[in-house]
Amino acid sequence: MGNPTFKVAMGQMLVEAGKAEANLQRATRMIEDAAEQGCSVIVLPECLDLGWANPAADELAQPIPGAFSDVLCQTARESQIYVVGGLTERAAERIYNAGLLISDDGQILLKHRKINILAEVEGIYSVGNSLAVAATPIGAIGVDICADNFPNSLALGHTLARMGAQILLSPSAWAVEAEHDNAKEPYGVLWKESYTTLAKLYDMTVVGVSNVGWINAGPWKGRKCIGCSFAVGPHGEVLAQAPYGETAECLMAAPIELLPRYAVGTAIAEMLKDKGYEGP
Repeated sequence: MGNPTFKVAMGQMLVEAGKAEANLQRATRMIEDAAEQGCSVIVLPECLDLGWANPAADELAQPIPGAFSDVLCQTARESQIYVVGGLTERAAERIYNAGLLISDDGQILLKHRKINILAEVEGIYSVGNSLAVAATPIGAIGVDICADNFPNSLALGHTLARMGAQILLSPSAWAVEAEHDNAKEPYGVLWKESYTTLAKLYDMTVVGVSNVGWINAGPWKGRKCIGCSFAVGPHGEVLAQAPYGETAECLMAAPIELLPRYAVGTAIAEMLKDKGYEGP
């Protein structure tokens, strides 16, 4: 028998700062469209409700479970598809940049709170304090968020892989300066380095999905989110890549082959050594 295969949808959607209702409507449409296209899971961007680094989060954020997550859960259940997406979470006096894994029957299986918070937004978001992997019928899924996968914080991805993740799904908000020229300086080198490193070492698939649109609030006001969402397979190959641009809203499917994980626990160190990795 061959390895399990399925399709992951990358929902590269427009996110407008503070316009939760419109943003959630776009997310709903993308979830429904992904299911119609036969995808088993869809990945949506970071902070898809209010926009990344929105200073109004303190007023507008909702708890999880809550009004915003209920919309995603209901659509996942009705469309019978797994959903991964980022929301702005209110928890008592704190605000978190959160990522959810929702099952195809609408249950929240996993909630990740972003750990590698950029210095510019420390006044908006609190730092997460846990990592988790969920076992599902389509494989063991880990969730992290955007800068959690910086090359200098890749210990987080290593940890999720060691916890058994066969698929790492990462809601993101990839932004550049307004005058960025993609022809002269193609976007995505940093992410491809990180994703390829994890994919090759652990025979896993890594998918990052960014929103598109202008950032019109917060410390990065005036920059633009430009998509470029992509998936890297377990051999380090790019399986699919969405287009660049602040108007490049699209839904794109990536074919996934799920490889079995044979090494666990202390055996992982030997596996990594055989692949030339000498790190911790």
